[in-house]
Amino acid sequence: MASYLQVENLSKSYGPKILFDGIGFNINEGDKIALIAPNGTGKTSLMRILAGEDKSDSGGKIMFLREIRIAFLTQEYDFDPDKTMFQQALDHAHPLISKFTPEELEDFQQRLHEQLSNFLLKDHNQKMSQLSGGEIKRVALAEMLATNADFFIMDEPTNHLDIDAIEYLESFLKRSRCTLLMVTHDRYFLDRVCNTVWEIDHGDLYTYRGNYQNFLEKRDERIANYNAQTDKVRNLLRRELEWIHATPCARTGKAQYRINAFYELKDRAEAVYRSRQVSLDEVQGSGRLGNKIIDCSHLSLYYGNDCYLKDFNYKFQRCDKVGIVGRNGIGKSSFINLLTGNLPADARVEGGMEHGTSLNIAYYRQQGMEFNPSDTVMDIVDDIRLLEQFLFPRDMWNTRIEKLSGGEKRRLYLLTVLKQQPNMLIMDEPTNDLDIVTLNILEEYLKEFKGSLMIVSHDRHFLDRIVDHLLVFCGEGVVKDFIGNFSEYRAYIKDYEAEKAAAQKAADKAAALASGSAVKEKTNTKRKLSYKEQRELEAIEKRLPELASEKASLEASIAEGKLDYMAIQQASERIGAIIAETDDLEMRWLELSEI
Repeated sequence: MASYLQVENLSKSYGPKILFDGIGFNINEGDKIALIAPNGTGKTSLMRILAGEDKSDSGGKIMFLREIRIAFLTQEYDFDPDKTMFQQALDHAHPLISKFTPEELEDFQQRLHEQLSNFLLKDHNQKMSQLSGGEIKRVALAEMLATNADFFIMDEPTNHLDIDAIEYLESFLKRSRCTLLMVTHDRYFLDRVCNTVWEIDHGDLYTYRGNYQNFLEKRDERIANYNAQTDKVRNLLRRELEWIHATPCARTGKAQYRINAFYELKDRAEAVYRSRQVSLDEVQGSGRLGNKIIDCSHLSLYYGNDCYLKDFNYKFQRCDKVGIVGRNGIGKSSFINLLTGNLPADARVEGGMEHGTSLNIAYYRQQGMEFNPSDTVMDIVDDIRLLEQFLFPRDMWNTRIEKLSGGEKRRLYLLTVLKQQPNMLIMDEPTNDLDIVTLNILEEYLKEFKGSLMIVSHDRHFLDRIVDHLLVFCGEGVVKDFIGNFSEYRAYIKDYEAEKAAAQKAADKAAALASGSAVKEKTNTKRKLSYKEQRELEAIEKRLPELASEKASLEASIAEGKLDYMAIQQASERIGAIIAETDDLEMRWLELSEI
């Protein structure tokens, strides 16, 4: 197995803050690695160093296997707004495809068209300036996948993607034999795609083989072992301290090496590991919420001739936890802006909407908050308790906003929203750019939130843990209410599609049989099925729904995120076997039905 990347002695710090110190690692062909860590601890910095966009403070070595193709996906895609999406991807990929032969270049262009279509981008001549943030991300991903690179390095690939795009990307990377290193906060995506988790913690890099659940368990073991060693060091330190204090050093001529060892021991004894967490117990919404929250009656929303909401009727209830889902550009954010009174002037609204008199809405916007770069963390939030609870320790209070990572700015913005103590909380893509540690604690907070909650999100794990029903935006203004979480909704949709496909096959079969019968009456040239063939046909018609049901059940089990790595592997292999058996049976059914 070839080594695709070898790294030695990489370090990065900003002022007194050490992100990582002297780390090294090896990535082999076929590895699929997820890199996770709290915001501001060096994930993006490491990716930038690997991409050649930044340098290690300690020099170090980065050695890629010479003959492999490497494709990088950064969080910010540099594009020309005047170019079409196809031309933009073609030009942006030029450094990687410049050595392609004419035949290889033609193949790349064909794959690029296919990938743009796979990401549901229909008009490949549409200008980049006309695309939404999610559509721009899909162009970047289509370009990357079309390169057929051996090694993909991806920084937050699922940010700004809708669920359909996430599931397509997930399916592609699962099937692909590519090597992968990615930063992600999407726990379902991580579990289903990756076989290894890397963690940056206190300047060091730790490796965990297996899925996300295995990482959590092994990480807890590592921390427990570290702290147990610290206890042993403290016991030894006490004995050394007695020796140091026994008599003055100058008169006894104590060995200098032992004195030096004492101070090293002292530093180690003080290095107890404390896992930083967000505590939100004291910032829960406390405002009283009346019986009326928001009542929508025959509500419609238009931009020009485009309808984003049509004849919508819904009464939001106290303690509602509603998830809003649908593909990019279908009207979810516009719906939120309608409810919060933030619509642009060219929007047209029909129907009625009433807010309760005691309603206090806090709105977490997808685009975040514009901070003054020269302001400090303390300038934005002066509540010391909240700053510490939200992972802003004392040494960061005077840090300027311009020095914060993207995730730290998101976390600070989240704090400014929650501190308003709302009785209705509306969040538009709250998981973007937040680290997994913050997400886990935020989920616990939202589960206990006493007011009404509305979340627009494409994070399936987040939706499954928080919401109890969904408003599904289907397009052309149609919104459907589904009671249940996201995984239950996807299982329902897959069952529905399987039933629809089975019904269509039955109709096709009936039509084929009717056509065959007419031909037999006219020509009398086709023979009848033998007894054995008739039984075979009946067995196939019985077996196909069984396979469809088993496949849907396995996909639902994987979607729940409760399976360990081996179980996911087994389920995935079984799904592949089911697909192969189904294809064979359908082909045989067609052969028999034509007799």
